[in-house]
Amino acid sequence: MTQNSPSEAWAARAAIAAAATTMVLWASAFVSIRSAAPHFSPGALALGRLLVGVAVLAVIMGLRREGLPPRAAWPGILISGLLWFGLYMVALNWGEEEVDAGTAALLIGIGPILIALLSGYLLKEGFPTRLLAGMAVSFGGAAVVGFATADSGDESSVMGVLLCLVAALGFAGGVVSQKYALKHATPLQATTFGTGVAAVATLPFAYQLVTQVADAPAQATLNMIYLGAFPTALAFTTWAYALSKLSAGNLSATTYAVPALAILISWIFLGEVPTLLAFLGGVLCLAGVAVSRSKPRSRPAQAEAPAESAAAAEATAAGEPTAPAAAGPEAEAGAGPPSGTRAATTSATAPASGSTAESGSAPAAGQR
Repeated sequence: MTQNSPSEAWAARAAIAAAATTMVLWASAFVSIRSAAPHFSPGALALGRLLVGVAVLAVIMGLRREGLPPRAAWPGILISGLLWFGLYMVALNWGEEEVDAGTAALLIGIGPILIALLSGYLLKEGFPTRLLAGMAVSFGGAAVVGFATADSGDESSVMGVLLCLVAALGFAGGVVSQKYALKHATPLQATTFGTGVAAVATLPFAYQLVTQVADAPAQATLNMIYLGAFPTALAFTTWAYALSKLSAGNLSATTYAVPALAILISWIFLGEVPTLLAFLGGVLCLAGVAVSRSKPRSRPAQAEAPAESAAAAEATAAGEPTAPAAAGPEAEAGAGPPSGTRAATTSATAPASGSTAESGSAPAAGQR
């Protein structure tokens, strides 16, 4: 079994660290959205977040002196920018106004499953058993969290459910499209220009953003800036880096850690003590992620052929006589017939010559 080189091992650890950073920042976004959403419409909040993200990413691009992505990367960048950075954010913000947070989390939990299916078929990543099993466990945990955090006093509207499903579809399509883009562009390029595409697509909400920023409290505006700088600019870049190193299916499974981390962050910063059911759901989410990231035990390598057999095969191919395997009558018999018999055999198969030893030890050209 081959071992990874030190550089490959370092890249794998860096990808896992990048994915973990993304999950923590995305989980923190739920706390900030809760503060900002009452003061901004879904489209205005998405546009403000994207504009801040583009500004931060543009500065980083300038410092790193990265230019435009190659032409081959643009289809993936355009699609991921429209579906994920744009449609997903607007649909999710809008959907969460129509349904409770638990229902929204449950419906968005369909996204990683769709990513696994799409990447398995379109990206030829296959359908690993452990990945699918881990996603099933994590989705069950997300369902438990959704049930625990659902507001029994509110009825989820059909429009809200549809919007959350649209957000899940945008998430899945955007990730698969970004995977294609990362074959040609760097993670920073894919994130920066994908965010820019989404910002342009959401410009129709510019008037709402301007008027609502003027009326919103400072804390809500600061939370919107935080959403753009960290859960958008930084987290989407670390996500793109991890996606360039890992399969889309395996990476998407880690997003099931977000509900558990969001519960923990709300507990620490907002003092919202989770219910026992929500805690158990979070544990299930993390357990499913662990299963999906686990690797099957490697089977022992098959025993190699004995050295003697390999040497004998090489000697036969080279036309050299092989050494007897063991002493005894069988070995003597295998060493060859007496010289007289050898000569008789040679004379029956080829004209007599003085080189009977060669004709008895080397195969004919046709046998080679």
